[in-house]
Amino acid sequence: MKTQTGLSQLKDHVSSIKGNVAYLCHAASVDEHYQHGILTVKNLFGDRLKKLFSPQHGIFADVQDNMVETDHFFHEHFQLPVYSLYSETRKPTPEMLEGIDHVIVDLQDVGTRVYTYIYTLTYMMEACAELGIEVIVLDRPNPIGGVAVEGNVLDMDFRSFVGRYPIPMRHGMTMGEVAMMGKKYWGLDCALRVITMTGWTRDMFFWETQLPWVLPSPNLAAIETAFTFTATVIFEGTNISEGRGTTKSLETVGHPSIKNYELLDRLNREFQKAGLTGFVLRPVSFVPTFQKHTGKVCHGYQIHVTDYVQFKPWRVGQMLNREFYHHLGENFAWKQPPYEYEAKLLPIDILNGTDLVRKWIERNGSYQELEDLEKHDLYRFKDLRKDILLY
Repeated sequence: MKTQTGLSQLKDHVSSIKGNVAYLCHAASVDEHYQHGILTVKNLFGDRLKKLFSPQHGIFADVQDNMVETDHFFHEHFQLPVYSLYSETRKPTPEMLEGIDHVIVDLQDVGTRVYTYIYTLTYMMEACAELGIEVIVLDRPNPIGGVAVEGNVLDMDFRSFVGRYPIPMRHGMTMGEVAMMGKKYWGLDCALRVITMTGWTRDMFFWETQLPWVLPSPNLAAIETAFTFTATVIFEGTNISEGRGTTKSLETVGHPSIKNYELLDRLNREFQKAGLTGFVLRPVSFVPTFQKHTGKVCHGYQIHVTDYVQFKPWRVGQMLNREFYHHLGENFAWKQPPYEYEAKLLPIDILNGTDLVRKWIERNGSYQELEDLEKHDLYRFKDLRKDILLY
């Protein structure tokens, strides 16, 4: 049975949504026929749809990089103002929400803590709580499944726009469940309604939903990339290219000085010793057309997932980072601030939500130590999560 998203269910709730509405959306806010949700919401609410809001990367995913802000503008076709929540502010102002009774949030997440759309949702919940506005979340699938939970829980000393709350890197929640957790545990006490999906179960991967995949941000063009993203996004905190400027961004990692064939045997031995399976590293060379190492030949690996249940992306990414750090020596570097509006903490530490992983890498710690680091607070998170699951 094909999954029906909250957007598809919205028509059954129109009569209970009184007053004016705003719609927070992006390029992937489409229905099962690829029609954009703006058209759906406008058809359902007519002139009551007053404003549009957009997250990072812009309303149509046309803005490429981190900390590249998007402007507010007036959309000539829809005759609606579009307010960017990746601009001079990440939290909507009272002026932006003036005259609005309900904000409909319809964002496709990728299931990873550092993906900022969940924080755009929570900032919207904060603002609406202060103004007495209802937030209505149109739920969508977690594309990498709702069962597996992986990675260390964020230490709040490392809070940032890529990690605002104590959740692990792979959180196993839908957008609606993140909203429920925010209301129950994070003090986001707005009027909240989640319009749930039908035909989705926690063990489903995105292709099993039969829904169309539309890139939710410029470098996630394929559903397979959502799985490797959890492994490769941490390289944003290093001088290792995560493949931006290539056709396989966030599936491919590399650096001009990596001896990829020479290193491969060691990598495979380390992964085998750790019992990490479900993927193959294929040596590749690539030339980024922008961002890190533009125009230079980088050598590294494409991560090919062969078993999506067995693949543990967070652990694979951290092990790769450890090996690159010691393989490259003085050619390896941690990226320096600022990063995602954080001016003091190292980007790798806010991506990891702790400095303990970086210190583990630097001292060449064991895989068992990484597992132990991951377990800290993870059981408590899983217990809290049980109480808000919708499916």
